[in-house]
Amino acid sequence: MYQGFYNLTSGMLTQSRNLNVISNNMVNIQTPGYKKDKMVSTTFQEEMLYRTGKRYKEDPEPLATTSKIRAADRTYVNHEQGGFDLTDGIFDFALGDRGYFCIDTPMGVRYTRNGSFFVDEEGYLSLNGMGRVQGKDGQPIQIDNEEFTVDGRGNIQVTETSGGGEDEEVIVQTRQMGTLRVVDFEDYEQLHKEDYGLFSTNQAPQEIESPSVMWKMVERSNVDMVEEMVSMMSSQRALQSAAQVLKMYDQILSKAATDVGRL
Repeated sequence: MYQGFYNLTSGMLTQSRNLNVISNNMVNIQTPGYKKDKMVSTTFQEEMLYRTGKRYKEDPEPLATTSKIRAADRTYVNHEQGGFDLTDGIFDFALGDRGYFCIDTPMGVRYTRNGSFFVDEEGYLSLNGMGRVQGKDGQPIQIDNEEFTVDGRGNIQVTETSGGGEDEEVIVQTRQMGTLRVVDFEDYEQLHKEDYGLFSTNQAPQEIESPSVMWKMVERSNVDMVEEMVSMMSSQRALQSAAQVLKMYDQILSKAATDVGRL
């Protein structure tokens, strides 16, 4: 009887934590570059069941192992690439292959697939509320002319003309503002997920010399709304069922203590 309390209560706690993970995925379905989470549960501790005699307890016979508690094991991050949205925004970028943009934050360098950038008040390419975007040289990229173009390798350049007056030759020059720094990691399992789609790690980043950068596009979240809705309903039903059975257990024990106990 008491084992049921352990099973049901731990199941309710586990489903509650799973619902938190699912709801966080659903909230971030519109966040560019967001990678969904998946919680995995496990048994807390296994115990051996034995069969013994009613009076004599010698030579117990092992029957099976059982676990009274179910617990959350860990939360995995699905790094699968999402789809792409064409935005036509000049400060929007997406990565068509592996890799992460590098952001200078107050906590140090962080990595993200969110390429929805903007230009701060000092003219530097930045991720809203997080920090400035690193260039290939490790320095922030300053945008002083919005008539720039970006190629598939992340080179941000602007074409400027000078001259053109009487008896003056028109001079056309291409000036490089910077190149987006894109890095990758050997083991994605060692990436620690932080708020706002950022990742941190103790691994040394591997520079990608020829990244696949798509301009005026952003990568969508890889969250599947239908899949998350199904998981949410399944988890909610498991939680409700455990709560109802737990209430029945409490009623049975209450009757055993009040009614049967008098006999």
